[in-house]
Formats: sequence, structure tokens, C-alpha cells
Amino acid sequence: MSLNLKLENKLKNRGFKFVIGIDEAGRGPLAGPVIAVAIMINGNLSTINNELLREVNDSKKLSPKKREELYKVFKNVKEIKWGRGFVSVKVIDKINILQATKLAARRAIKNLENKIGKRFLKNKTIIIIDGNQGIDSGFNEMPIVKADGKIFLCASASIVAKVERDKLMRKYHKLYPEYNFAKHKGYPTELHFKLLKKYGACNIHRRTFYPVDCL
Repeated sequence: MSLNLKLENKLKNRGFKFVIGIDEAGRGPLAGPVIAVAIMINGNLSTINNELLREVNDSKKLSPKKREELYKVFKNVKEIKWGRGFVSVKVIDKINILQATKLAARRAIKNLENKIGKRFLKNKTIIIIDGNQGIDSGFNEMPIVKADGKIFLCASASIVAKVERDKLMRKYHKLYPEYNFAKHKGYPTELHFKLLKKYGACNIHRRTFYPVDCL
């Protein structure tokens, strides 16, 4: 794998039973939710043997097609498990995007617990986080700047989060076709600015984000 499991294996060898990587998609857009994904390998890390996984990297460095291909692999490799945390536009505007991102991450961990049917033991769990801040999870936390381009689990989380959020924005496109969310996914592009100026804000725009807050 181009992003090997060196850190994940090291943490396992230190006695952590649950090693979880977290990343999010949707921190910067002017519209739509923020989605975080908590991902782990449930079982022996050395059992993962899929050639396509060698291409795992920061989602921003991959084409949409490659992200979709890897997403399908993650769904089909039984050792890979993930949980998703979703925070709506309304909550983002209420508590700010930083706190909303942390909330989404905590919800993703809880969702992962529910999926695997186990409660994570606090002293046996470590959360690797993309960024320089913790998420107040109550577990051991390891924030790493640009972890989505360095750590396999965080890169994997970034891919799943991006694919899941893009799918959701395509659904919103059907509800609000005039904004072309399927193309820009709510990010502050020139096209999005032009459409905002023409149509104003809709129900999934973040009212506390510039320039939406000026409309």
C-alpha cells in the first residue's frame, strides 16, 4: 500500500484493540451538511490483500471515479468497518462549523460502535484524527496534521466521507436544480457565487457563511 499501516500496526502492538481513523467532508462549502467517517480494520491488519487499496490516498488527490472504486472495495472487504456522522446545516449555523465537525466525528464513532455491535473500551481505543485538534471523544486521541495524506485509515475515511457527501449533494440537486449542486457540491466556486447572486439562498445554504450571510 502506498499508505502503509505502519502507525496502525504500531498502535495495535502497543495494546490498542480498536484503532480508528477519522476524517470529514463538507467543512468548507456554503451549503449542505458536514459528514464525518470513523473507519477501522476489524481483525488482523495483515489479512487485507487487495491491490486497489494500494491506491488509497487523500480523497482530494483522487479522481471521482477512483474514489467510487475504492468506496466499493471498502464496502466489500469484510475486515473494513465504518460509521458515519451527519450534522445538518441548521446545527452548523447554531454551533459553528468547528463544533459541528467534532459532533459529526463523535456521531461517526457511535455509529461505528452500533455497526460492529461492541462498545469501545476507553483504555483500549485510540482515534487518529486528521487535523490539529481533538474531538472530545472521551477516548485516546491522536490528531495529525494532513493525516488524510499520511495515514491509511484517515485517507480511507476521507474517501468514504467525500463519496457519501457527494451522493447526498446530488440528491439535493434534484430538490434545488437551479443551484447545480451536483456540479459544485456546495463549495464556494465561481459558478456557485453566480447562482447565489441570481437566486438567493435556499434551505440548505449555511446562513452564517460568507457571502450567504450578506444575502
